[in-house]
Amino acid sequence: MPIFHNSTFPTFLLTGVPGLEWAHAWISIPFCCLYLTALSGNTLILFVVLTEPSLHEPMYYFLSMLSTTDIGLCISTLVTVLGIFWLNAREISFNACLSQMFFIHLFTFMESSVLLAMAFDRFVAISNPLRYATILTHARITQIGLAVITRGTVILTPLVLLLKRLSFCRSYVLHHYYCFHPDVMKLSCSDTKINSAFGLTAIISTAGVDSIFILLSYVLIIRSVLNIASPEERKKAFSTCISHILAVAIFYIPLISLSFVHRFGKHSPPYVPTLIANIYLLIPPVMNPIIYSVKTKQIQKAVLKLVCSKGTRI
Repeated sequence: MPIFHNSTFPTFLLTGVPGLEWAHAWISIPFCCLYLTALSGNTLILFVVLTEPSLHEPMYYFLSMLSTTDIGLCISTLVTVLGIFWLNAREISFNACLSQMFFIHLFTFMESSVLLAMAFDRFVAISNPLRYATILTHARITQIGLAVITRGTVILTPLVLLLKRLSFCRSYVLHHYYCFHPDVMKLSCSDTKINSAFGLTAIISTAGVDSIFILLSYVLIIRSVLNIASPEERKKAFSTCISHILAVAIFYIPLISLSFVHRFGKHSPPYVPTLIANIYLLIPPVMNPIIYSVKTKQIQKAVLKLVCSKGTRI
């Protein structure tokens, strides 16, 4: 079996849906619908937030950050997905694989950070509404956005570079239609203890820490809500958090499930990681704009205003 040393990097083979290669053309139809829904929905959210003055508030700026990360996540996998399903183009070079992996994980870590920022936004809005505008100023929101990008980049750069020191001598068939760090690492015949430890540290220091702080934020939010005297006001205050809670759930549950399958599900059927990977990458970008459009009246009004103004011009 050939050995690929770090001086001569391998060409990996991506995998579509195991056992259903004959149906890839048909499977591409729902995938295209999901990608189209995600890209159009998040682009619409971005557009209405940027163009509607009434939405120039911290909550909606963070929502536009969430839509940006979802668009980036979709674009990161779009080419390889359609390449496999339409053209059976499974080959991907080592450097292209590392680049795709970097951006997939970067946008994942960024989304986790944005969800934490949104939890902080809801905590400030409910517990200290009079100081909301002075705490979350435009300058501070910009700083948070830059911190989200910097944090993900600093954590991911060594994680990706460490893969270049590895040699590859096993099967170079990846288990997904995109490059995923644990998946690539498993193909190496070198000692991957450092890579594995760094990968685990990265996921704990980002999604792990973020999820703990999000949970802590909601403990404080619930305490603040319970201190509100009026039942109607309590209901109104907590209802502003429903969209965010749903967004957190559809992001973290598939992410944790995929990490567990890769680390502990060695004997699971081959379609299980593929199914979870599809949910992990596509469901949050598809569902987030739908959730916020349905649950947030201001977004509904802005979208209806945009549609009506377009209809009037026609």
